[in-house]
Amino acid sequence: MNKNPLEKDIEEKVCDYAKQLGCLCYKFTSPGRRSVPDRLFITPEGVVFWIEFKRLGEKPTSGQLVEIQKLWKQKVEVFVADSVEIGKILIDAMVKA
Repeated sequence: MNKNPLEKDIEEKVCDYAKQLGCLCYKFTSPGRRSVPDRLFITPEGVVFWIEFKRLGEKPTSGQLVEIQKLWKQKVEVFVADSVEIGKILIDAMVKA
């Protein structure tokens, strides 16, 4: 078993989990704007947040950090998940928010 799964595999498993809880899960790309977080989630209660996915132990790039900080400044919830477990914890916390 791979001890360090690919980012896309972490993202896929967390999105599958979020969908099971009734969340909408959108892959977001912004033409002309790089480093936007990977996924936009909307809970059944209308809570909106982003998750940037990384491989275990990896950190966001400097460009991603700039975008995350811009979103935080606008009072938008943005998280970074580097494992399926962390992603599920984030989803659970936001669904219950």
